[in-house]
Amino acid sequence: MDLPDDIWYMISTELRHQRDLNTLFNCACSGKRLAPIALTNLYRIRDLAPAFNGSSELDGMSYVSRLVHEKWVSRNKESQKERYMNKRARLWRTIILSSLGETLYPYSQHIRTLDLQHLSQLLSNPMFTQSGTCQDFFRGKIAQFKVEKEVSSTSSCRLEAWEIINKLEENRGKIAQFKVEKDLLDAREIINRIGEAITKQTPLLEELTGHVRREALSRWIPRLPRLTYLKSGGAAIEGNGNLIQLHCPSFKGLSISSWDSDGTISDRALATFLIELRPQSLQSFKAHNDQDTEESFQALCCHGELLTELKFDMLPPDAIPRISLLKGCTKLVSLSLGDFEPASTDLEANHNDVFLETIAWLKECRQLRTLAFTNFPSATSLMASIFFESSIQLTSLKYEGEGFPDTERFLLALANQTSLRLLSLQASQGAEARDPGPASVLVESLSKLVNLRDLRVGEMFDDLSNRHIVRLARSLPELEVWSTDGAMLNDGIWGAVASLRSLRRLEFHAQTVFTVDGILDFIDKLGPGNQGLFLDLKRSAREFSWEEQKLIQERITEKVGGDFDYYYEIDPSISFSSAESESESESESESS
Repeated sequence: MDLPDDIWYMISTELRHQRDLNTLFNCACSGKRLAPIALTNLYRIRDLAPAFNGSSELDGMSYVSRLVHEKWVSRNKESQKERYMNKRARLWRTIILSSLGETLYPYSQHIRTLDLQHLSQLLSNPMFTQSGTCQDFFRGKIAQFKVEKEVSSTSSCRLEAWEIINKLEENRGKIAQFKVEKDLLDAREIINRIGEAITKQTPLLEELTGHVRREALSRWIPRLPRLTYLKSGGAAIEGNGNLIQLHCPSFKGLSISSWDSDGTISDRALATFLIELRPQSLQSFKAHNDQDTEESFQALCCHGELLTELKFDMLPPDAIPRISLLKGCTKLVSLSLGDFEPASTDLEANHNDVFLETIAWLKECRQLRTLAFTNFPSATSLMASIFFESSIQLTSLKYEGEGFPDTERFLLALANQTSLRLLSLQASQGAEARDPGPASVLVESLSKLVNLRDLRVGEMFDDLSNRHIVRLARSLPELEVWSTDGAMLNDGIWGAVASLRSLRRLEFHAQTVFTVDGILDFIDKLGPGNQGLFLDLKRSAREFSWEEQKLIQERITEKVGGDFDYYYEIDPSISFSSAESESESESESESS
C-alpha cells in the first residue's frame, strides 16, 4: 500500500498505544521502508514483550490444565524455560550491541525504559550461568563486560528451589552434594559496566531501574535529560540530587529499593537529596526498605503540593510515631503504609496525639483515591474516623494485618465508601481482635458498595455462609474478581453467583463441598461476559476423580474459554449428607 511515511508513523504509533507487539514486529520485517518506523515504536515498549518480562504460555496454567497436558509438560517444561531464557538473553544482547554501534538499526536510541535489575536477575540465574547461553551472550564485543566471582569448589551456594528439585529428580530422589562447578558472574559489576555503555546511546530514556553504584549514576545522569523516574538502592542516590535538578528537568519519581549491600541511605542524606531537587517537583516517592524517616518525612513536605503517590513498605517501629510529620502532603491520590514489624506500636493507645494529628492530615487529603495499610498499627481505627467524618471517596482500599481492632466500627464506616471498585481485606484471626458476629456486619456494609469490581475477603471472615455469599452476589452485580473465605460453602450459592455477568475470576479459600453436577450447572449458566473465567477451589472437602476434574475443565473451556483449579483437603469430620441437605434448603430459600 503506497501511503506517505507520516501516515505509516501514525499507524505505528497507534499500534504502540495498543501494545500490539506482534503487528509492529511484522511491520518491521516487511521491508526497509517500514522497518525504521516500526522499530522506533517497538523498542519504546520492548519491556512489555513476554520474553522480556519473563512470561510464557506456561505461566498461570492451573493444576488441572497441567494434568491434562501432563506428558507434554514433563517432556518439554525444561526446554520451555530455556527457550524463554534464551529469548531474554538475545533481546538484551541486541540492545547492548546496538549501543556499541554493532547493529543495523540503533535500537537503544528508542528505549524509554531501562531495567538493569531484570538483566541482573538473568545473570544470576544458575540456568543461565551454567549453560551455553552464557557463553553465547558474552561472545564478541560483549566479552569486555564479563566479570566473574571466584567461588571454591567446596563452597556452599544457595540454589533456587526449582534447581534443587531438578537435581533431585536427576538423582532419582537421592540427596546429592550440590557443588558450584563454575565461577559465578558478578552481576552487579556487569550491569554497571553495561549501563555505562547503554546510557551513552539512550537520549530518550525516561525510567531507570537497577542496583547501580553512586559514582556510576553520577556519570549517567547528565546523559539522560528526559529521566523522569529512578528506582535504585538508597546509597546510589546520595549526593546526586543537584545533578538531577540540573540535568533532568522532568524528573518526578523516586523509588528506593532494599537491594543495596552498601547499606541504606541515612535519613539526613535522603532528606538532603529531596531538598536538592527542584521544589514541588516530585510526584511519586516509594521506599521499599526500613528507612529512617524523621528528616526525610519533613523534606517530602517540600514537594507536598505535587506529591500524589506515597508508599512506605517497611517503616521501622520508631518511625510510626512520626507519621504525622507528613501532614504537608495533602495532594495525595495514592497512599500505602506498612510497618516493618506487625503491630509493633499501638498508635492510638500509646501516641494518641499523633493518632489524632494523622486523622486530621488524612482528612485534608481530599483527592485520595487509593489507600493501603499493611501491618500498620491502629489502621482500622484511622480508616473508621476518616470514612465517618470526611468526604473522601476511595476507588481502591487494601488492608492486611493481624486481626481487625475496632472491627464493627470500621465495617460500618466502610459502607460510606460507595465509589470503591477494589476492596481487599486480609487479616489473620486473633481472639483479642475479633468482635462477635463480624460476618453479618461485613455483608451489610459490602452490599452497599455496588460499584465493586474486585473483592477479596480473607481469613478473618471464615464464617461467611451460603446466605452471605448469595446476598453479596445479588448486591454486587459488577464483580469481575471475587476471592472469598467462608464456612462449608455448597451448591446453594451457584444460582446467585451465575448471575454475575462480568465475573472473570472466582476463588474460594473457604472449605467447600461443591458437587460436580453443581459446578457443571453453574458453568452452563455463564454468558459472554464471563469469557476466560478462572474457577479456583482452594480447599475442596469433596474429592473429585480425575475423570470429573477433566470433565469440569473441558466444560468451562468449551463454554467460556476458562480454566479450573482444585485442591482436595481431607476432613473426616464433614458429613456430606448434612451439607447436601443445607444445599437443598438454601436453593429453596433462593427460589422463594
